[in-house]
Amino acid sequence: MRAVDIIHKKREGHVLTNEEITFMVQGYSNGEVPDYQVAAWAMAIFFKGMTAQETAQLTLEMAKSGDQIDLSPIQGIKVDKHSTGGVGDKTTLVLAPMVAAAGVPVAKMSGRGLGHTGGTIDKLEAIAGYQVELSRDDFFRQVNDIGVSLIGQSGNITPADKKLYSLRDVTATVESIPLIASSVMSKKIAAGADAIVLDVKTGSGAFMKTLDDSIALAQAMVDIGTEVGRDTVAIISDMDQPLGHLIGNALEVEEAIQTLRGEGPDDLHELSLILGSHMLVLGGQANSVEEARAKLEQHIQDGSALDRLKQLVEAQKGDVEMIADPNKLPHAAKRIEVQAEQAGYVAGIEAESIGIAAMLLGAGRETKDSVIDLAVGLDLRKKVGDQVQVGDVLAILHVNDEKRVDEAKARILQAYQLSAEPVPPKPLVYAIVTKDGVQRFV
Repeated sequence: MRAVDIIHKKREGHVLTNEEITFMVQGYSNGEVPDYQVAAWAMAIFFKGMTAQETAQLTLEMAKSGDQIDLSPIQGIKVDKHSTGGVGDKTTLVLAPMVAAAGVPVAKMSGRGLGHTGGTIDKLEAIAGYQVELSRDDFFRQVNDIGVSLIGQSGNITPADKKLYSLRDVTATVESIPLIASSVMSKKIAAGADAIVLDVKTGSGAFMKTLDDSIALAQAMVDIGTEVGRDTVAIISDMDQPLGHLIGNALEVEEAIQTLRGEGPDDLHELSLILGSHMLVLGGQANSVEEARAKLEQHIQDGSALDRLKQLVEAQKGDVEMIADPNKLPHAAKRIEVQAEQAGYVAGIEAESIGIAAMLLGAGRETKDSVIDLAVGLDLRKKVGDQVQVGDVLAILHVNDEKRVDEAKARILQAYQLSAEPVPPKPLVYAIVTKDGVQRFV
């Protein structure tokens, strides 16, 4: 078998065999197939696509390239959740304790962020003392004891995917649905979950800008899950504006706590209930999303969801007082207002620009070596549909270092798109994709 023949076969639009896909992935992983041939193969996939079976095989081979976590020592049906990324997306901090309180074990490995704000692990480190690393036995034991653990990803999860992604990044082959879908799902499969709920963002701040592209990506990932025997559901949610109001690591922990108290912003509250309801159904703790939603709402109302967050933080050596009193979380030294320079109605908020503004303040990493300031970020005071007068506060910056404040302000002003006429709120969820098809709501 030769790489050049496999490249030619895909270039001509033919379906690759499992053996040919295995040859390319394993050969690239062990250095027998060079970068330039894998780059050509990726470009052929970019133009010719892959079938569901091909994509599933690619996913499995990348999952097998490193550690595969066996979660069988944990009792119950383990349901994982993955978001394709968005600004202000702190749903894991709400979902993990809420779903665990409802009886579905959450054994989740999360990552750090590069660009915009930090990842889930960076946010958790805003809680003093929180240990993001546990031994495998301690991880299993904790989930069996309290139903939830959130830790950092193993350094050897899907190394073939990491290597291939780096190559795609410099060969203009990132925007390929089979390659994106297999990249995401290989990590989920290697992490060992029995079922997966995907939050696929759509809009200006999302990887996929159009609804059709977002649905196509969701279908590809659901197809992979189905092919490899994992129940998978994808929710297509809005990212034409950031999720919630607070953006930045400690600030997002604070907003997650507010949501678990039943006091959070409507969009974060609602999306958490939607995602969590599907997790409960897949986890066998509810027969319908309606029943699941009622259970989750009860766990928020009676305080058991917030109590489970406290148990999680205590189990991983974090300061539980910060959960009981979010004022004890890291806080920035200064608050700086960003005021509207024109009147109108907020028609859209370019989420990526808001994320870059937060990064300029120190809430995210500009390079791999950047050090995050866990206290800084911003508070959006106007969302889509709100009326704005000249001088109204659009956002409040939480700042320690003022050297890039003007740049951040300019990004925020640029992000707000105003209309002369009233604007209806955007839908929060556009579609749900399952193995049975697509249910559109718009």
